[in-house]
Amino acid sequence: MKKLLQLLLFMGATLMSGFIAHAAPKATDKTAYDFDFESLNGEPMPLSAYKGKVLLMVNTASKCGFTVQYKGLEELYKKYKDKGLVVIGVPSNDFGGQEPGNAQEIKKFCQLNYGVTFPMTAKYAVSGDQAHPFYKWANEVLGFGSGPKWNFHKYLLDSQGKPVAYFGSNTTPESGKIAGAIEELLPGK
Repeated sequence: MKKLLQLLLFMGATLMSGFIAHAAPKATDKTAYDFDFESLNGEPMPLSAYKGKVLLMVNTASKCGFTVQYKGLEELYKKYKDKGLVVIGVPSNDFGGQEPGNAQEIKKFCQLNYGVTFPMTAKYAVSGDQAHPFYKWANEVLGFGSGPKWNFHKYLLDSQGKPVAYFGSNTTPESGKIAGAIEELLPGK
């Protein structure tokens, strides 16, 4: 009986020490810089390349009623890029199948119709079980209900790579809400 008790105590201690040593990091321990995408050109696009920048991550679609927001996103990018903002478009076919194109078609559409010059990733899932890990993480950090519900959902991240706000599809890039939040995060504020 004594040996059985010693064995159980040893196993318990071993399990506990293994559990503590291998505890999963909390979502808040990460930053956007821990995530990588692929660009529309098929090149690696690590978010760590944007360290020190304020990021506006937007899931986009070419055949959506909100597609006209590309224009406002490009204007935001041009207005604030020299002050430290990077807008990043993330094409997604998650909502209504409204981004059916391949990378070249998406790139051509964005450049011809809206003059998009801000960085764009390859097409990714942004919702559900197949969502890109960045989207799962941002939703976890910002809390229940913060994930994309439709195209042109926007996550705003500070210059340390932490999500600080999200804006639904109905909040346009021209909105004073978005510009005000960006201005609060830019260097010199």
